[in-house]
Amino acid sequence: MASSANAATGPGDPDSPPLFLDLAALEEAARQQLPAAVHDYYAGGAGAEITLGEATAAWRGWRLRPRVLRGDAPPRLATTLLGEPVATPVGVAPWGFQAMAHPDGERATARGAAEVGALMTVSTSANTALADVAAVTPAGPRWFQLYQLHSREYTDDLARRAGAAGYTALVLTVDVPVLGRRLRDLRNGFDLPAGLPMANHPGAGGAPVSMRAAESPAWTSADIRRLADLSGLPVVVKGVLRGDDAVRCVQAGAAAVWVSTHGGRQADPVVASADALPEVVDAVAGEVDVYVDGGIRSGSDVLVALALGARAVFVARPTTWGLAAGGADGVARVLGGLTGELSHTMVVCGLDDVRSVPRDTVVRAGRPAG
Repeated sequence: MASSANAATGPGDPDSPPLFLDLAALEEAARQQLPAAVHDYYAGGAGAEITLGEATAAWRGWRLRPRVLRGDAPPRLATTLLGEPVATPVGVAPWGFQAMAHPDGERATARGAAEVGALMTVSTSANTALADVAAVTPAGPRWFQLYQLHSREYTDDLARRAGAAGYTALVLTVDVPVLGRRLRDLRNGFDLPAGLPMANHPGAGGAPVSMRAAESPAWTSADIRRLADLSGLPVVVKGVLRGDDAVRCVQAGAAAVWVSTHGGRQADPVVASADALPEVVDAVAGEVDVYVDGGIRSGSDVLVALALGARAVFVARPTTWGLAAGGADGVARVLGGLTGELSHTMVVCGLDDVRSVPRDTVVRAGRPAG
């Protein structure tokens, strides 16, 4: 990672573990390298971007309640996601068109995630075909995010191919019945740059397809079990913000639910992920895992999410800036930096295992702890 793009500072040796992660500096380094319309595509949200603006602040609306006299042993950071071991509860959320950020695109992200033992979720809207991403790190944990394409037969075939390529779960993104009104993209007339394919989308005669021609028809609850059966993979439902919807997902056969606002890129304003998470966790009552993304920018944010009942968190924009500024190494530094911050915060809070963070570790800001 070039020195101008460093988001983390180590003691002299550029390859030493980072002392801190400066995501604002990393985004600025990425912004300087990206065309303005591309940066806006990655950075922007829908509507007035209220959801986008409130995402991180919502995590900061909670306060940690440290325990004392617990020692200072390194906490256990490894966990399992749908039974699959990972080294960190911080994973890569799906995001498309990664070759706009770095020539190696999804391949570089896969290498960076594998370096720190993090799970990567590969998008249907990747510039690299799903099998080619899988081939980069055959042993790396990975899930495949699935949109419903206009051809149901092709969508079903894509799900089967994900299973055959070694992906271990399908992630159905259910919050995009139509694309959100992303005003930055409309102002910029944004479309996928020429020469970058949407490698997992069907095009006429194999030709590249415009992102505007790739809007996804809506899923139904019946698709959850159907896709699990035909792919042989557990299905995670992403884009859940309500407890009643979470229960319906579980009843329909979901193996996990994923609380997400789609990065603030769909309806605006909507409830922040940090505020929706407790309701969803309570609704599923431990029957399935709950995951969350949206505005997580520090190890303390991760710890709040774990305390509120998430099994793991996922990040997209931070890995975008890491990829743009430093390729695979930049991705690894972001994921490793967040994990390192989480470890440090757990020690000072007297916690020893990411799999068992008590709910009473956090309290709403301004509210008595009793």
